[in-house]
This record gives sequence, structure tokens and C-alpha cells, in this order.
Amino acid sequence: MKYCKICTMPDTRPGITFNEEGVCCACTHYENRKNVDWEARWKELEALCDKYRGCNGPGNYDCAIAASGGKDSHYQVHIMKEVMHMNPILFSVEDNFPMTQAGLHNIKNISEEFGVPIISYKPNIKAQKILMRAMFEKYGKPTWYIDRFIYTFPLHMALKFNTMLLVYGENVSFEYGGNEDEETYSARSQVSNGVASDFSREELLGFGVTEEDLVMTEAPAAEELNKLDPIYLSYFQQWNSVRNYQFAKSRGFQDLTHEWNRAHHAENYDQIDSRAYLVHSWMKYPKFGHGAATDYTSRFIRYGIMTREEAKQIVKERDHALDPKCVEDFCRFCGYTRTEFWAIVDKFYNKELFEKDAMGRWVLKNAIYD
Repeated sequence: MKYCKICTMPDTRPGITFNEEGVCCACTHYENRKNVDWEARWKELEALCDKYRGCNGPGNYDCAIAASGGKDSHYQVHIMKEVMHMNPILFSVEDNFPMTQAGLHNIKNISEEFGVPIISYKPNIKAQKILMRAMFEKYGKPTWYIDRFIYTFPLHMALKFNTMLLVYGENVSFEYGGNEDEETYSARSQVSNGVASDFSREELLGFGVTEEDLVMTEAPAAEELNKLDPIYLSYFQQWNSVRNYQFAKSRGFQDLTHEWNRAHHAENYDQIDSRAYLVHSWMKYPKFGHGAATDYTSRFIRYGIMTREEAKQIVKERDHALDPKCVEDFCRFCGYTRTEFWAIVDKFYNKELFEKDAMGRWVLKNAIYD
């Protein structure tokens, strides 16, 4: 493994690239922000909003926001409703897992604080359990079913409501490194960015679900999709996760401070809706040798609020340490014992990156903190 000379990100992150100086593309993009005419981009956003504002007649929704209820969702709603004076409707997906108290509060708060409606999609629990087990055991992607809906559901609903301006937060691939590393305002191609890649219908049906269970996992046909104007808000202004969090807090957003100190995260305010869901994102660690602590310390370094040496220590302490509460909720939902769960996880450790120590524990061969 090679690590970015500026942040803590390794070259094993899918889709990330490094330049000749050993700096990852996410850090390069962040540095290049100083060369962007942000005033001109803001005017582009204003022009888009002018194009769609009131498009469905007085009082009707004129844009949609793909929302989770989290810190970024709070900020997106603020920009579109309070700054751009649009009339948004929000589309979200619920994962059926037990929610944290903060998660329950925040999805309610975003509607109450900003006066916006939210239409949530709660998938078929039976199908979710079948596919969670199958995708976890075969691919180490337990929440694929949920993640696929997160990408496809807002597209279908925006078409139904004729809200062609569909707003997303950041372009994950461009901001943090990924397969769709292109600076563009259009979010039309994000359904193929690798996070929730499509699988063949035959394979999915072979796991024991039905055609009806899979209908909404398909993106709209190209002809329909091309009617939409999905955008990344991060293209039009300098995206900053910490700034969004501070803003959201000022509008009633709650973090996990008084509820749960997650063992494997470097912060307490991102992806906080449910515990079981985090098993999926943690599975990056055995596969690619990095996890949530690496993700966020890399951002902290770029934002200038943490040194690389401070970040290394946090990565050492937290990246590997999947929180027991995540495992508990996950196992209860799927019907695994902890022994069964860890036996499955064990199969996904990348032996090119990991080796077992004298105690039988997986350890990175070339950790950033060594």
C-alpha cells in the first residue's frame, strides 16, 4: 500500500489515482479549488433555479432533493429553499434497521425546521433480509439492496412529480476519489459510480427474491433519465463536511455526542441514522485496508483542522475496530450469531494487504502508522 503524501488515503481505494508527486486526486482537486471562479459557478446555479422555479405552477414542487435527513441534507434544503427560494420535495430511503435517537430526531427536524415534505421508501423487509445475507456472504456488500434504492428511488420519484431539477450533495468520486472522477455539475451518471453497481437480474433472482422485489432497483430507461437535470451542489460551491455539520447543528441537527461513541469512526455526525448499516461501509477495511477513520481524517487534513501525524494515530486506533453495537444490530436483523458473522468477514480479508499475527488477528502489512 502507498499513501497520499498529504492525507491518509491509500492507493487501494477503488478508483483513486495519485500524481507523480504521490498526492491523491482528492487532495489535488481540493488544492485546485483556489483556481475556480466560484462566483461564476454560483451564477450557474442561480440560472438553473431560475429555469425551473415555478415550473409546475403556483404552489407545486419545482425541484427535488435526494435526502437522508443528515447534516448535508439540512444544508441542501437550506440552499434550495431559503437561499434559492425554490419549493423542494425530499425523497429518502429507510433501511429498516433500528434507528438511533439522533437519526429519528434529524429526519423529523429537517421537515419541521425548513417546512418541507419528505417521501420515504421503506423496502420489502423479507427481500432485504434475503439479499443482505446473500450479498454479504458472496460479495461482502450487505446493504447493496438499500444502497441501490438510494440511487434509483429519487430518480423514479422526480419523474413522477415532474421535478426535473434533482439535487444531490457532493460528487463523492470527485471530492474523495472514485471511479467517476470528473468535475461536472451533472449527477446523471452517479448511478454507475461503483457504490451500488448493478448485478444481473438472473443472479439476484437466484438468491430467492422475486421480479417485484427488484423493480425499483432498476434506474429509469435512458430516454426517461435524460429528461431529468440531476445536479451536484458541490460543483457550485466549496463543499465542506464540517461546515455543513456546523450549519446543521445551528438548525437543530443532533449528533451522537450523548448517545454513542462509535469505535471505528473519527467523528460523531456522519452516517448516524442506524448502527447496522455501518457494517457495509466498514467492509472497506478488510477489502482495501482503510475505513471511516481514514476517510474522515483525510478530509480533516484537507480542511486544515488536523495534522497528518494526528490523523495517523486516529487511523491506528479506530479504522479496524468495527463497533460491537453495529455487529449486534446487524446480526439480530439478519439472523446471524457473532461467530457466523466474523467467520464471513474473515473470508474477505485481502491477503495481499493483511497477515495474521501470533494472536490470530489480522494486521496490515504496510500500515500508515508503522
